[in-house]
Amino acid sequence: MSKISARKKIWGWYFFDWASQPFNTLLLTFIFGPYFAQTATAALVDSGMDLAAAKAQAQAYWGYGLTLAGILIAILAPTLGAIADSSGKRMPWIWLFSAFYVVGSGALWWTAPQDFSILWALFFFGIGLIGMEFATIFTNSYLPELDPDPDERGRLSGSGWAFGYVGGLAALIIMIALFQAGSNGRTMAGLEPLFGLDPATKADTRIVGPLSAIWYAVFMIPFFLFIRDTPKPDAARYEIGKGLADLMRTLKNLPRHPSLLAYLGSSMFYRDALNGMYTFGGIYALGVLNWSITEIGIFGILSLISGSIFCWVGGRVDRTVGPMPVIIACCIILTGTSFLIISLTPTSVFWFPVQEGSSLPDIMFYLAGALIGAAGGTLQASSRNMLTRQGNPDRMTEAFGLYALSGKATSFIAPALIAITTDLTGSQRLGITPVAGLFIIGLVLLIWVKPNGDFAK
Repeated sequence: MSKISARKKIWGWYFFDWASQPFNTLLLTFIFGPYFAQTATAALVDSGMDLAAAKAQAQAYWGYGLTLAGILIAILAPTLGAIADSSGKRMPWIWLFSAFYVVGSGALWWTAPQDFSILWALFFFGIGLIGMEFATIFTNSYLPELDPDPDERGRLSGSGWAFGYVGGLAALIIMIALFQAGSNGRTMAGLEPLFGLDPATKADTRIVGPLSAIWYAVFMIPFFLFIRDTPKPDAARYEIGKGLADLMRTLKNLPRHPSLLAYLGSSMFYRDALNGMYTFGGIYALGVLNWSITEIGIFGILSLISGSIFCWVGGRVDRTVGPMPVIIACCIILTGTSFLIISLTPTSVFWFPVQEGSSLPDIMFYLAGALIGAAGGTLQASSRNMLTRQGNPDRMTEAFGLYALSGKATSFIAPALIAITTDLTGSQRLGITPVAGLFIIGLVLLIWVKPNGDFAK
């Protein structure tokens, strides 16, 4: 990377966040997730299930699908990270998992309601999710190489996440302004969906898959142009056995690095809780508050605007005070936000009744979206920076693999707890309650984390 200017490297790295953010924004949270819930609910009702039970069952299916993908990511992430560190080559893996992203996202076009398959929809979505998550592991590991000063990495991480949020915002605006039809058959811009997409077949919504795939393929070009693997003198060949041996050695040594171990445990819980909020937020609004997908899109725009601003601000705060205070503050805000969401129904706010037809529950959910965007994005950016302080500088890809393991080893917990709680209570609203508990556990475990880690010299 020595022949490429530092500025180009940084902007090339930023563009991964810009390119990949639509998977989280358009597919996971605001468009395809609610579309899956809506379409699966209709299919279940057609099979004879009553509406309330069908809504809960659709949310449960979504949770179980994410659980399976999370388990697979957890199993493979640290091993692939160890192999990449041993060989010194990360870029081939990024190419491979980028292909997963594009294929999985693009295939969501074939999820029309007329022949909707819950299994195939979850399968293709899972392929894209696996691609996005693994590509993120390898791209995140370049962060320490962008600036030798640890204090500057918080700013870079925050700016990258903010840039990614702006990308997600732009993609979402394009989606709801040009493609997604409302109840009147026209988009938010007052247009008929582009390319003659027929709302009757939900083509105006299903286009979100190909749109995300094309967006990623185009905007990853700067990353592939400006980011290079740093040559490693003692590089090994791609050997699974050696990668596993290196990983096992790292795992055995983890108890000798209590700060890293505590941080992996803490982030495991609070990131899982955050993912639960992202994953089920749109589905919750659809089922509990009876929002349309267009209204959920507006909710997403507000969340992304808030997130892009506060990620940028949070990166500068991180540079000044370090990532630890930022992480604690964000977890506290998100814990409170989760209680706010749980309390909302069309006729109640914070469990207090409101007049029927009141707009207050909708306003409060929009507020929750702004808080999730602001605190959630900032939390993820500072967490990424915190790992560069906790991990072994010579095994950073492996460290991010362990970070993914800690995030995905229990990534099934939030979806599974939400799915099980939803099944047991038969209520989408009560199904979200485990999220608050996961944030609290994450906060408690931060007590044992050293701000500069065990490897600080």
